Amino acid sequence: MRYPEIEPYDSGLLDVGDGHRVYWETCGNPDGKPVLVLHGGPGSGCSEGMRRFFDPARYRVVLVDQRGCGRSTPHAGDTVDALAANTAAHLMADFELLREMLGISRWMLFGGSWGCVLGLAYAERYPERVSEIVMMGLATDRQVEIDLLTGGLGGMFPEAFARFRDGVPEGEGDLAAAYCRLLVDPDPAVHEAAARGWCAWEEAMLPGVPPSPRFAEPRFRLGFARLVTHYFSRGCFLEDGGILRDARRLAGIPVVLVQGVLDLGNLVGTPWLLERAIPGAELVLVGGAGHTTAVSSMEDALVAATDRFAL
Repeated sequence: MRYPEIEPYDSGLLDVGDGHRVYWETCGNPDGKPVLVLHGGPGSGCSEGMRRFFDPARYRVVLVDQRGCGRSTPHAGDTVDALAANTAAHLMADFELLREMLGISRWMLFGGSWGCVLGLAYAERYPERVSEIVMMGLATDRQVEIDLLTGGLGGMFPEAFARFRDGVPEGEGDLAAAYCRLLVDPDPAVHEAAARGWCAWEEAMLPGVPPSPRFAEPRFRLGFARLVTHYFSRGCFLEDGGILRDARRLAGIPVVLVQGVLDLGNLVGTPWLLERAIPGAELVLVGGAGHTTAVSSMEDALVAATDRFAL
C-alpha cells in the first residue's frame, strides 16, 4: 500500500537553457534521503500519485517534469518548439543541474518504462551520483523494444493495430517516424487525428487497465504523442543496446527491478537481461500485474523496496 497523499514543500521552474524551463518539486522530509522520480512516456509528466511510494518522514522526494511536458515550458502540446534541444542527453544534463541546485550529492533513482530507460542511462553516466535504483515497467534503449511497441504486438491486438497502421499513409514502414511527421504537421486536423490514433494504440497495448483520463485532454494527448514519437523514431537518442553493454558500471549500487509477470515487454526478455547484466541486481516478479502500478501487489513490491532503502 502506498503512503498517504502529500503536497510539495517547495517547487519551481528551473531554466536549463535552450529556451526550456523544467518544473520540479520536493516533498516529504527536507532532511530525508534524496530520491529522484523519473516519469514515463516520454511525455507523461509527473502525477501526484508518484509522491506516495516513499515514506514522507524518511525521504526527500524530488519530482521533475521532463522537457516539453507536464508543467515544464514550452509544452509539446502547444508548440513543436518543445521538441528542439530535447534528447536523452539534455534530460540527463537537466537532472545534474537540478541536483546541484538542490545541494544533493547522491540520490536514489525511482521510475518505470521510459523512466527506467532514462534512469539506467543516467546511472551509467553518473554512477557516483546514485545511491540505489528501484525500477519497474522495465525497458532499455534496444531497438527491438521500440519495434515491439510500434508493430510487434500487432498480432495480439489486430483490430486496434489495423486502425493504428491505417492512420499513416500506405507504404510507411517506420510507424513511429510516420506518426512523428504527422504530429508536427501545422494543420490541426492532421496532428490532432495523429495524436488520437497514437494514443488509442498506447491504450490498446494495456489490456485490463482503465482508460487514462489524460488521453481525453487534447493538449496532453498531442504533447505526449509528439514526445513519444520524437524519441521512438530516433532510437530514444541512445545507442542501441548501450544500457545492457554498460551495466557493469552500476556495480556496487543496490538495484531492485520490479516487473509484472503480464508486462508485454517481457516478450523480448528485458527483465532477465537486465538482471544478468547489472551486478547484484534483484529481480522481483509480480504475479497478475502488467505494465502498470495500478495493482496493489505492484504497489506493495515498490513500497517494500523504497522502505528497505530508507533504513
